[in-house]
Amino acid sequence: MSKIKNEVIKVIPLGGVGEIGKAMYVIDIDEDLFIVDSGLMFPEDEMLGIDIVIPDMTFLEENKDRVKGIFLTHGHEDAIGSIAYLLKKVQAPVYGSKLTIALAKEHVKGQGSLKNYKFFEVTNKSRMNFDKTHVTFFHTTHSIPDSFGIVFHTSEGAIVHTGEFKFDQSVKGAYRPDIAKMAKLGEDGVLMLLSDSTEAERPGYTTSETVVADHIMSAFRSAEGRILVSLYSSNFIRIQQVFDIASATGKKVAVVGKSLENSYEVGLRLGYLEVDEETVISIKDLDKYDDREVVVIVTGNQGEPLEALEKMIRKQHKDVRIKETDTVLITFTPSPGMEVQMYQTMNKLAKAGATVLTSNRKVHVSGHGSQEDLKLMLNMMKPKYFIPIQGEYKMLIGHSKLAQQVGIQKSDIFIADKGDIVEYKNGKVRMSGRVTAGNVLIDGIGVGDVGNIVLRDRKLLSQDGIFIVVVTLNRKQKKIASGPELISRGFVYVRESEQLMDESTKLVTKIVEKYVAKDAFEWNNIKQEIRDTLNSYLFQQTKRRPMIIPIIMEY
Repeated sequence: MSKIKNEVIKVIPLGGVGEIGKAMYVIDIDEDLFIVDSGLMFPEDEMLGIDIVIPDMTFLEENKDRVKGIFLTHGHEDAIGSIAYLLKKVQAPVYGSKLTIALAKEHVKGQGSLKNYKFFEVTNKSRMNFDKTHVTFFHTTHSIPDSFGIVFHTSEGAIVHTGEFKFDQSVKGAYRPDIAKMAKLGEDGVLMLLSDSTEAERPGYTTSETVVADHIMSAFRSAEGRILVSLYSSNFIRIQQVFDIASATGKKVAVVGKSLENSYEVGLRLGYLEVDEETVISIKDLDKYDDREVVVIVTGNQGEPLEALEKMIRKQHKDVRIKETDTVLITFTPSPGMEVQMYQTMNKLAKAGATVLTSNRKVHVSGHGSQEDLKLMLNMMKPKYFIPIQGEYKMLIGHSKLAQQVGIQKSDIFIADKGDIVEYKNGKVRMSGRVTAGNVLIDGIGVGDVGNIVLRDRKLLSQDGIFIVVVTLNRKQKKIASGPELISRGFVYVRESEQLMDESTKLVTKIVEKYVAKDAFEWNNIKQEIRDTLNSYLFQQTKRRPMIIPIIMEY
């Protein structure tokens, strides 16, 4: 425990609760702010055209002078993907393991120079001292090495953030969990536990990584042609398994995808990946080998595994096209919103003649703890108060029920939404208000310039299309100089809808001539009447509501 008496402690989730991904948590200890993770989330189906989603950082920007440090639990996109955006708003040192810091620097490097930022590598033995607290770390097992739980020590007990974790007795090296340190934290006293809830609805223990290795080995031995392994670009444990099994079965491995290549190079450089040089080949050299000798590890440019497969199916990928003899291993579980796309991709692969193996055949093993793993963490930590994090709302509820099963009172469990303040003061914990929180949508180079109104318009365009009306007026002569010209995109096929277009033209002409005959008129009035009249007529005729855009010019 800290020797300094702490008065008020707050936990504020800005992301990662009620959703999968976009992790960001604020620990407020007597007005000193500490940020845990700065992740991103891939867009849901209704977020048309959006590239990624990051947390709303307004609260942090407004309190940037109070931020003492940014702590990263691991190197996945959901934990570090928005770090470059955060550092533009908050000038604070960043702490993480050697691998996590290296991957975070890659993100920041893509946004500009590293010179203005401070990155510090820590180990599970590190202790970072601050005015109101000191921070320590403990190793956890996840699908990427050097994953940490983070501990903020206060006079009232420890605030423990588990990071993303599971328990697997077969792992070794940088994947091995520090169970002794976890148990010691529980003995010393944990005030609040923030714990990963992703697999809180799955019974039992998470399957060991040795099982997935056995199934990959079986697939490698039985495949008649090339093997394409689709995975998340930062799933180091899976990348290592593929290289190990390829080497054992005499196959060559090519790596495809910018984000995957970056992860591979960083892992190799820092010693987190052990690869036989003779096993690695360039994607350009695939034709030099028999198909039975070739393995291709593939992901998309943003780490999105289905993106590259879709291009290969459509024959738009610059290096690889799907063959009938290919075997495709999809070794990841789709995030919410990706399920439909995944099954569509699987169908397209099957139609192209490929053999598809998925998690239904136990190719995938989760990087997150199932119910018994979560109970084990709860029993070791023995927290006074519990805050389930990292999961959709039903997962948080499921985790809270597990906590009750191991003896934590329901009144001591707090299920927070984004922006909620969970406050400890005078020996009690309560919800004490809210801060600004939500989603910021990234579209191209635009940050937050696409909001609900733009998304609503995109959805409308995707459903009923657009109907453009162009009219040119001669104001002096009070008549239409040209038009109306009607343009339909995604609404009706003009050549097959001549009667509809002719009648629409007559309606617009009648409206414009009525206004032009007046001594004075407002452009907005003409446009609004065109919109209202066409909207009513087109819906009556087609039961569709296209976006109607009148364009009126004059000379």
